Amino acid sequence: MAGMDVFKSDAFSMMSLLAAIEDMDFKPQYLGSLGIFGDAPQQTSVVAVEKRADTLALIQTSAIGAPPDERSKDKRTIVNFQTTRLAKASTIYASEVRDIRAWGSMTELESVQALVARRFAQIGNDLDLTWELHRLGAVQGILLDADGSTLVNFFDAFGVAQPAEVSFAFGSLTDGQVRKKIESEIVRPMIRAAKGAMLPTSGIVALTGDQFWDEFINHSEVRATYLASVQAQDLRNPTAFTSFNYAGVTWVNYRGTDDNTTVAINTAKAKFFPVNAPGIFVTAWGPGEFIDSPNPGVPRLPLLLADPSGRNAFVTAEIYSYPLFMCARPNVLFRATRA
Repeated sequence: MAGMDVFKSDAFSMMSLLAAIEDMDFKPQYLGSLGIFGDAPQQTSVVAVEKRADTLALIQTSAIGAPPDERSKDKRTIVNFQTTRLAKASTIYASEVRDIRAWGSMTELESVQALVARRFAQIGNDLDLTWELHRLGAVQGILLDADGSTLVNFFDAFGVAQPAEVSFAFGSLTDGQVRKKIESEIVRPMIRAAKGAMLPTSGIVALTGDQFWDEFINHSEVRATYLASVQAQDLRNPTAFTSFNYAGVTWVNYRGTDDNTTVAINTAKAKFFPVNAPGIFVTAWGPGEFIDSPNPGVPRLPLLLADPSGRNAFVTAEIYSYPLFMCARPNVLFRATRA
């Protein structure tokens, strides 16, 4: 039977664990799968963002020989952000290790490694869910903690007003008015607010709650569009938690946690944000708090700590992460309600 001294091998050093954690399968999550957050490993826990008002201006005609108008200087400000700290642990007791018998094709070390990997995977799943919560906050402009409190309000930080909520009263919108509202109150304003950050290859995604989705996809205007296309057969299939393109927007019935609260979109709301628009969303990975932590920071930092009493009663598996999921242009984040 295995003993606690097996954890003293190099297989459980920080760097070995880090390599193993990085090889773990990624838990599928919609916002994470979009790849819209560019990675930015940091050497310090403070992230400085330069805000520059670089706007175009018309040039007034002038007489030959007259001095040219002087272009005004760019107004630059520095906005500082603090990376967050996410940490969770799971304790492995001596009795759990001693119950692992070395039989068959697995050695004691391989059996213990499998137990440790399972604990790290469980913590990793919680971390994945938390990252999704932070990404969901970033695409709405307000980063929330697990208890619902505000970590960062990017509208306040950058000194911009949050765009007003667009009302979709589907019951009173006639055919043609839905597309008009989307294009006039969301698509065009977002592109203009981006000031060139949205490219010809950029797109717009709308994350919708269940009630908003049901009323939107069943509106006569939307159904008529499908009936006139090769996608008409899709109307016979379930649409819950799927996506489709309409009026220049990819509409997604966002599936969060099963309680539809912990990580979710309000059932009557929709949230709009650009994709394939470099620089709008960034993930800053802060450095760890330990002497041998990798620097610049990495997404996950695993540790396996022995019983500090010296009695070898347990070891503790821990994962640390120091992310800041950030929106650098919160004025491009739009929202809507079904009424």
